[in-house]
Amino acid sequence: MAVCEPYLGGREAEYVLDCLKTNRISSAGTYLTEFERAFARYCGAAEGIGTTSGTTALHVALAARGLGPGDEIIMPAFTIAATVFAALYVGATPVLVDVEPDTWTLRVDQVAARIGPRTRAVMPVHMYGHPCDMDPLTELARRHGLWLVEDAAEVHGAEYKGKKCGGLADAACFSFYANKIISTGEGGMVVTNDRALAERCRSLKNLGFNRERRFLHDAVGFNYRMTNLQAAIGLAQLERLDEYVERRRAHARRYNELLRDVAGVTLPVERPWARNVYWMYGILVDETFGCTRDELRAALAERGVDTRTFFIPMHEQPVFHGRGLFAGESYPTASDIGRRGLYLPSSTGLTDDEIGYVVDALRDVQATARG
Repeated sequence: MAVCEPYLGGREAEYVLDCLKTNRISSAGTYLTEFERAFARYCGAAEGIGTTSGTTALHVALAARGLGPGDEIIMPAFTIAATVFAALYVGATPVLVDVEPDTWTLRVDQVAARIGPRTRAVMPVHMYGHPCDMDPLTELARRHGLWLVEDAAEVHGAEYKGKKCGGLADAACFSFYANKIISTGEGGMVVTNDRALAERCRSLKNLGFNRERRFLHDAVGFNYRMTNLQAAIGLAQLERLDEYVERRRAHARRYNELLRDVAGVTLPVERPWARNVYWMYGILVDETFGCTRDELRAALAERGVDTRTFFIPMHEQPVFHGRGLFAGESYPTASDIGRRGLYLPSSTGLTDDEIGYVVDALRDVQATARG
């Protein structure tokens, strides 16, 4: 059983075939225009800029903002490496803070202490489907004149105090990789209400072409164009996003019901102000379970259940140590959850029987480990 698979249950084939029939298969076409418009509107934003991935969405957003050498960007220690990579791509310096032990999102109370004279931006990462606590972060950013950009790669449809993630900051960046709640296979998008930023993103993602004269370049740009084919899939997925979110939330309720009395397992939370979309159903395994996280994963694999570990925190990554970053820094919660966390099968198309099988397999592993 795969840990997460695409769920193609709508008009994807119809829309893709229309692209083929009309010869609109590259980076121009009505599906791209409509997908950008519709997804931005879904998030409560005015502008959407499709890209080739969530990573390139982050890169082009930071570049469009003009961030570069000498600038610092505050972000969580617990995230995927793409968050840090995007800062490095523009020559900026990533500055880390620890994360909350329950939501696994950036600890807002630690951000103020990391703000310095070179700080230009804060990049909260909504983690595994649960939003970051944005109000105090927004107030802090406004007080210090900092740009606020959501790494929203994992939270399609999630809400903070009734507002969709993606519409909570100056800009937000999404991923549409194959394991996301909605997917274009590969792809990403920047959403924003800043029209000037959006126009700059559109230019930079398209080799920096001048708007008035083709082959005249205003900047060193990138080839980060989403195709009309990808957008056709994305638009079909977007039409059913609310349904897919409800399925994920129903899966989480089922997992919670079946796992609540399993010793040594910490379940994911949903804060009162949040609507968690459970992109991945993550658990923490402690010593009272009966075996380690990695031993549990191996035993589940023998029973046909695929899992993934949590991310390895950024301050533990050799690639950054080699660049003189994060050496000697300690983020205890990020390290702890990175060591103990895994996610169980989380596909939109999971059935209750499949979830039951996963939990039965997990209980069997525990019983065997305890003898």
